[in-house]
Amino acid sequence: MAVEETEGAERNEGAAASYAVPRYPVAPGYRLNVRSGPGTRYQILRVLPYGSQVPINCQKPGERVTGPYGTSNLWDNIANGEFVSDAYVNTGSDGYVASRCT
Repeated sequence: MAVEETEGAERNEGAAASYAVPRYPVAPGYRLNVRSGPGTRYQILRVLPYGSQVPINCQKPGERVTGPYGTSNLWDNIANGEFVSDAYVNTGSDGYVASRCT
């Protein structure tokens, strides 16, 4: 019986890990502004250091920005109330890679 409980616990840990939000690299050589909304007119909350990777919790359309990965109007939500332009994040896609922010 104890063996079954241990196996179940291990499976649950694996299941929880599969729900982890993937992290994506910011373009090399860039310190990226984190803003309070999906556009450059929003307040800068902090600046990410070179070599950062960011989670993308959800994505939202906003101001069109041109960066090293093209021109995009998508903004990536990386934390509660924190957005970065998708044009500076290497997602491997020109479109949505996460759900739309509500």
